[in-house]
Amino acid sequence: MKLVRFGESGAEKPGVIDAEGRIRDLSQHVGDLAGKEIDPDALSRLAGIEIDSLPLVEGTPRLGPCVAGTGKFICIGLNYADHAAESGMDVPPEPVIFMKASSAICGPNDPIVIPRGSKKTDWEVELAVIIGRHAKYVSEEDAMDYVAGYAVTNDVSEREFQTERAGQWTKGKSCDNFGQIGPWLVTKDEITDPQNLKMWLTVNGETMQDGSSATMVYGVRHLVSYLSQFMSLHPGDVISTGTPPGVGLGMKPPRYLKAGDVVELGIDGLGSQRQDVVADA
Repeated sequence: MKLVRFGESGAEKPGVIDAEGRIRDLSQHVGDLAGKEIDPDALSRLAGIEIDSLPLVEGTPRLGPCVAGTGKFICIGLNYADHAAESGMDVPPEPVIFMKASSAICGPNDPIVIPRGSKKTDWEVELAVIIGRHAKYVSEEDAMDYVAGYAVTNDVSEREFQTERAGQWTKGKSCDNFGQIGPWLVTKDEITDPQNLKMWLTVNGETMQDGSSATMVYGVRHLVSYLSQFMSLHPGDVISTGTPPGVGLGMKPPRYLKAGDVVELGIDGLGSQRQDVVADA
């Protein structure tokens, strides 16, 4: 299934995409795409619903982030061998973990907001893993039992804030509208191999990133298991698994976003996003 949340920010309703690409209203069956509603067993029950019997959502409503109730937005750094190379860094011996504030989360087509004082706002297409049930000390063998599905995310990053100011990466990753998630939460049964998905991103129609999750150093199973050794993972938590090469930081000379730019990105089977770039007021 391809699950969506639609409506104004803070008042989204759950929906599902039908065979013709239209949104059907799921709110008579689930309150929201959060908590126990995205447990893999609950999603299996939802799959039994006759989608064409659900109310059709008219028009083109705003899409919200495809999962609600996210407590942790966990990111993995330098997780693509080719991206590590363009960054001039070695592949890490263990996954590099950092957090992105949950307040950065927004809808897939909501604008990228360049924060005040920003000089180096950058883009990163990433595969997001959505956790569906409580996970603690899980094995790699069992890791997929805890996954609800996948989504596209743009791990927007302010590189000066991230790497040139004192402290850790979090403040360069957590500005408002730095975490577009969606358009859909695609249940894991629809993705045969999350380690073989084409990923792309363009700025003003020019291809910047053209990669594949096949070059991911630490795969989905490993990451879910690894993270669960250090912290409990809860339903709605998001793991953003790293980006392929082609970010602005890696260009010669580096290139960054400015107001008026248009960013588009997508992953095979998971849909696409489109964002206008605006300056914060």
